[in-house]
Amino acid sequence: MIVRSRPSGFRLFFIFRGSVLNQIWGVLLVNIALATVVTMTHGDLFSHKITLTAIPFTLIGLPLAIFLGFRNNAAYDRYCEGRLLWGEIVLQNRNFARQCLTLIEHATPLQIGAGLEDIRVRMIYRTIAVSHALRHLLRDTDASTELKPLLTQQEWAQSTRSGNIPDYLMRQMGNDLHLCIAEKRLDACLASNLDTTMSSLTAASAACERIKSTPIPFSYTLMLHRTAYLYCFLLPFGLVDVIGFMTPFVVGIVAYTFFGLDALGDEIEEPFGNLPNDLALDAICRGIEINLRDSLGEEHDLMPLQPVNYCLM
Repeated sequence: MIVRSRPSGFRLFFIFRGSVLNQIWGVLLVNIALATVVTMTHGDLFSHKITLTAIPFTLIGLPLAIFLGFRNNAAYDRYCEGRLLWGEIVLQNRNFARQCLTLIEHATPLQIGAGLEDIRVRMIYRTIAVSHALRHLLRDTDASTELKPLLTQQEWAQSTRSGNIPDYLMRQMGNDLHLCIAEKRLDACLASNLDTTMSSLTAASAACERIKSTPIPFSYTLMLHRTAYLYCFLLPFGLVDVIGFMTPFVVGIVAYTFFGLDALGDEIEEPFGNLPNDLALDAICRGIEINLRDSLGEEHDLMPLQPVNYCLM
């Protein structure tokens, strides 16, 4: 996620970190080069004049811009929903830690030195592990480094055999909740509060998985890709007789807009990746871990992640 104040004036034209220009510069240069060649040859191709007017491009350009806008709105809705879901995960993690510490009775006061033997510590650590595991599941990365210190050896061994580690850990959470009820550490009526929080966490996790596994229909994206490319590469032939030597400049602006909107939709369609404009899941999970360790009164050296070169991962 790009985190920076809005640049002003001339600096706007020299910012590349987080700009979609990094993805489209190649095809943009090819398009401008073609427009330059068309301008120099006055639209002649092998001594044959290609006659096009601006009318077809006017008729096609407006619907193309509208449909690109619709697609980008759909992609941005997915991005916003992903951020709302992770906001819900942060909230429910804090609620769950508070409920574990205040509702579950224990023979001895909370001692972080007891480690995972204390069921309250074990459940809160496991909640941290769920957030990290979900992040790695959504990004298809390895979660072992962060999960292993947060789980018992048995849980860690079993989780490596699970196809969905967050779901496995939530089932283990349910088992510990049942244990608390069986050992009279938690009244059944109060247990429903923890179960509701756990259900909210599970629902948010499943919704994130839904976004990841359900892209915008490929046929719709493909049609817009093809139309945008055909429009921009044919545009010089329709403008050269009208604006002459300014054709490459105008074509460059139009191509930057259409190629940029097209590439931007591709980038934010999948909000859980590692690209500069994706959600800062590393920072969110670090914040969750700091909050929950603080709730246990644990001393740690974890600090919130800060942007590097304006990029917060």
